[in-house]
Amino acid sequence: MSDVLAFIDNEVKSNDVVLFMKGTPDFPMCGFSGQVVKILDYVGVPYKGVNVLESDDLRQGIKEYANWPTIPQLYIKGEFVGGCDIVRELFQEGELQKILAGHGIAVTAAE
Repeated sequence: MSDVLAFIDNEVKSNDVVLFMKGTPDFPMCGFSGQVVKILDYVGVPYKGVNVLESDDLRQGIKEYANWPTIPQLYIKGEFVGGCDIVRELFQEGELQKILAGHGIAVTAAE
């Protein structure tokens, strides 16, 4: 499991925005992952999607990494932001866009 946690840590720290999700950004495999993909696509930020369905160890490891029981999980500049409900609320309040901009990540649809 330490190899998986090291992989997760590397992904979180080496990508400005990374989404651990079920499926891929082009083909989400659950509705919650799909919602976060739509939000990220709408605000126009580049991000990396990591498919947790590729490995049981990865799916379990991401839950341990953030001590968060659900997937998807969004990280911005190495910080855990939250899952689908939190990301959706932040987006609806305009806070997600502010968090991204505050970290120097260009947002194309900031309204």
